[in-house]
This record gives sequence, structure tokens and C-alpha cells, in this order.
Amino acid sequence: MLQSALVLVFALAGIGAAIFAGMIVFGTSEPPPSLNSVAAAFDKIDFSDLPSTGKLPARGGGTIAFRHWDTRPASGRETLVIAIHGASGSGISLHPLAKALAAQGLQVYAPDIRGHGETGRRGDIDYTGQLDDDLEDFVTSTQRQHPGARTVLLGLSAGGGYALHAAASRNGSLFERAVLLAPMLGAHAPTFRKEARAWARPFIPRYIAISILKRFGIHALDGLPVIAFAIDPARAHLLAGTYSLRLLRAFATRNYVRDLKQARIPLHILVGAEDELFDAEQFEPAVHAVQPDISVTVIPGVNHMGMIADARAVPAIAEALRTRC
Repeated sequence: MLQSALVLVFALAGIGAAIFAGMIVFGTSEPPPSLNSVAAAFDKIDFSDLPSTGKLPARGGGTIAFRHWDTRPASGRETLVIAIHGASGSGISLHPLAKALAAQGLQVYAPDIRGHGETGRRGDIDYTGQLDDDLEDFVTSTQRQHPGARTVLLGLSAGGGYALHAAASRNGSLFERAVLLAPMLGAHAPTFRKEARAWARPFIPRYIAISILKRFGIHALDGLPVIAFAIDPARAHLLAGTYSLRLLRAFATRNYVRDLKQARIPLHILVGAEDELFDAEQFEPAVHAVQPDISVTVIPGVNHMGMIADARAVPAIAEALRTRC
């Protein structure tokens, strides 16, 4: 009787292991087709005057790539803007907005967040908390180049979600305020449209399997891709087409309600009225249900990527960055 029970247990364990392995090996899918509204935003942008890439040393080795849009401040104290790009992208994508802001007297730095562009290996990071370590190192280094400047954090989409996380973390004290452009608050937030699923396709079986392994302290597979983005094939050499689980979780706000409550600095959220990925009308009620004193601005006529590529968004963004606490 005992022998039969043991045979059954081992048989069930073998079947379970086979299913689990199948979820990891075969639990993926083809990337979604290129999302035209994202790709087309840059078709008419002139990148011929893009600043050259700079490099700063990162803790543990390697470097953080960045671009700097230099300017002479219009008057008074300098404003230093640390700009965080969106999912899959790099600092290059911020060129039209950063150039416009620099023309208004703002110093703009845009790092390639690790796992993107020229920082680290594309689509992955080494450990939990590495993005926070990079941000701390990058900001303290750039602040030394601009002593006395007020420092503002700016983030777009997923970068806006990460900026919200940063504002609520130990790094929040590095900044005077944070400006979030159409921030990704999470797939379960009331601001999330079902149309946003056309941008990112998660590998749900693999995601579940690796998450379970993590709960048991097994991290050997944390670097496997768990989500693919609808990137333009013509720009695949510039973009991160997939994220590992650890990068996906790190480059985000894991809980927007908690982060809104715990933010150490004032926040200002701006979103385009024509945003096709997020519901612009839901930002104010969603945010004010948590923190009524956070400013929310809806910019008429602007879509999601228009927040960095449409000149109509620049005046409101510049004003939010200049606002003193």
C-alpha cells in the first residue's frame, strides 16, 4: 500500500514537473505587430542634432549611457531635469521634448535605463534594485556638474510609473519634484485601456512559472523574456523587444496607490486628451481618490507619444518642471 502511494506521488510529481517545464519552455508567443501610433510619432523627427552619448561609471562595473541637452539657464537658479524614457526605448526617444525644453533654459539629462539602449544588456538587469542604484549614482553625479541646481524627475509612460516608484523610494529625496507624463500606473489601474494590450504581449505561462520559482528562492530563470513589445522592426536595433521578469517588475510602479501615498516629493501628472493607451479622463479621479493635492493636467489634442513628440505638449510640461514647491 505504501509502495503504491509512493509510486503515485512520484508519478504526479513527474507530471507536474513536466507541465511546469512546458510552461517555461513553450509558454511564450510571437511579439505583437508594430503599433503604428507609437512608431509613427518619430517619422518626422529630425535626429541629426542628437547629442552624443556620454558614459558614467556604475557601481559593480559597467557604465550608464546618457545624453545631455545643454543650455544656458534663462535666469536665476538652474533647473536640472532627469528624464526617463518609456518602455522598450532609450534616451534617444526623448530628443524632441528634451531639445524643446533646453531651448527654454532647462538642463536635460536622459539616461538609457539599464536593459535599454547602451546601458547593460538589452531586456534584462542583474538584480532587484539595480535600477534604483543606477538612478542614485546617475543623479548624484550629474548634480555635481550643476552645484546648487534644483533637480526635477521627469518620466514618460513606463518611465512615468518608474518615476512614481522612485519618488516613493529612498531616491525621492534626490529631487525637488516629479513630473509624470502619461504614466503607466498598472494593468489593473482605472487609467489602463484595453487598447494598451496591443503594445505589450505577456508570456503568461512562463511568467507564472518563473514567479512561482522566485517564491521558492529559485532565480536561475529570472533573465528569461516574459513580455514582448510591439516595436517597429526598422528600429529593432535601438529598442528592447522583450523584458525579463526582473526588468519588467523593476521598471514600474508595483502599486500606484501605495507609491502615491508614500511619495516624498510633490507630483504633477500630465496626459494627452487623445491618449490611445491610457484613459486621460480617469487620471484625475484615480489619483485624487488617493492624494487630492496632486496636480493633474490634460493636454488637448495630444496622444500618448505626443507627450514627447508634439510641440503642443511642451508649454505645459515646461511649466510643470519650473513650478517651485
